[in-house]
Amino acid sequence: MRLDKFLKVSRLIKRRTVAKDFCEGEKVSVNDKIAKPSTKIKPGDIITLELRNHIIEVRVLATPATVRADEANTLYEVLREEIREEKRE
Repeated sequence: MRLDKFLKVSRLIKRRTVAKDFCEGEKVSVNDKIAKPSTKIKPGDIITLELRNHIIEVRVLATPATVRADEANTLYEVLREEIREEKRE
């Protein structure tokens, strides 16, 4: 499964176009390598998302083409979640 589609199906990012933009902006890595939207994802891969002030690291558990919204969180296991304080000057 493509990375951008997995991010959308798993509901880590709400829209596939937004997931694509994050990948192209080098905000997503797979197994510690910056990933393109077309990167192939398989169970066991570790995805790190760098949102504005939030870092999420997850392990992929499954990659089905579709899943119900209430089951989306079963596709991954959260390994690390970090909230950074915004710097104010």
